[in-house]
Amino acid sequence: MNPQIEKLYQIALKKERFIIGLMSGTSLDGLDIALCRIENAGKTTKISLEKFITMDYEDIFRTKVREIFAKRTIDQQLLSGLNAYVGITHANLINQALESWNISSTEIDCIASHGQTVYHAPQSLTKDLGWPNSTLQIGDGDHIAIHTGIITLSDFRQKHIAAGGEGAPLAAYGDYLLFSHPTENRFLLNIGGISNFTFIPSHQSNLEAYATDLGPGNTMMNQYMKAHFDQEMDRDAMIAKKGTVNGPLLEQLLAEEFLTLEFPKTTGPELFNLDYLKEAQKRSETLDLSAEDVMATLNRFSAQAMINGIRRQALGLANFSVYISGGGLHNPLLFEYIKANLPDIKVESFATLGVDPDAKEAVLFALLANETLTGNKSNVEHIKDSPAVCMGKISLPE
Repeated sequence: MNPQIEKLYQIALKKERFIIGLMSGTSLDGLDIALCRIENAGKTTKISLEKFITMDYEDIFRTKVREIFAKRTIDQQLLSGLNAYVGITHANLINQALESWNISSTEIDCIASHGQTVYHAPQSLTKDLGWPNSTLQIGDGDHIAIHTGIITLSDFRQKHIAAGGEGAPLAAYGDYLLFSHPTENRFLLNIGGISNFTFIPSHQSNLEAYATDLGPGNTMMNQYMKAHFDQEMDRDAMIAKKGTVNGPLLEQLLAEEFLTLEFPKTTGPELFNLDYLKEAQKRSETLDLSAEDVMATLNRFSAQAMINGIRRQALGLANFSVYISGGGLHNPLLFEYIKANLPDIKVESFATLGVDPDAKEAVLFALLANETLTGNKSNVEHIKDSPAVCMGKISLPE
């Protein structure tokens, strides 16, 4: 037997595993690295976040990825090169994190790498039935495995699509196993580039769990800040706070059909981008709006799309709460507006549930890897419109 296969088998038999979960979002701010201690699988899973760090990307990394990100026409050689480059970069960042933690790579059982999404194209978004649902995450797992010496699971979204899903969001699998509650219905709202929630009904409910995208989270605000202020984000909403929400522009931004589609659904920056903003400005005759007013309106647009989605699912529900994670949690204008406009709902940081809200997505990918190694697809059979599968391709370092 190949000794690496034997090692993989022994990892699956262990009482507990040390798994590094990686997450790199559309904001391109950095690589989230979460070292997790995981016992068992399925609904008996016990997970402990041992270490967490976000390793910043260099500007050259962001620049190169943005040359192909969410674009239909690209340089194929650049795409091919970036697939390896992102994998090597992520491996180097992992090695740096392990060194800073004084942890040897031999102490880590495996890595769970989400990769860097560069294009998301489900039929529901493209409207092109001539092609199957598809999505592309780069950052080759073999490069990560070779450069860290650690077994790596990657490319999780492809299995979801192959089994009939749309490739996103995947949060429902981990959320369902870790955060269901006997009496409380929960909305686990993640505000990344795109906003999404996982709805977890209480154990007493006959409703199904599911995850769905809602609309833009930070992506349009970040794109606008980069284009007009050469900044990666509107830190602490300093620009948006100086502006005034423009009603006609907000109305046009909220007019997108996707926002009214039934749950679950998925989207991406392929739809919600600066071209989308420009068309909305044309329709609302607000092309001369100040940058501060545009940012205030984009902030409100993201918040309102989330609020509308939660209210729609919450109709008729009793005893439910919203727990927020992701970068948008640190945008005070966004968070305060959501909380103020869901006055009859408990709205709190995900930290209330015992997990660092910035680490949540990386932790969930560690859990997905754990399910592939030692779980069973039957653990996630009761998630609406999500195929019951274990995900992730396995790359061996030798």
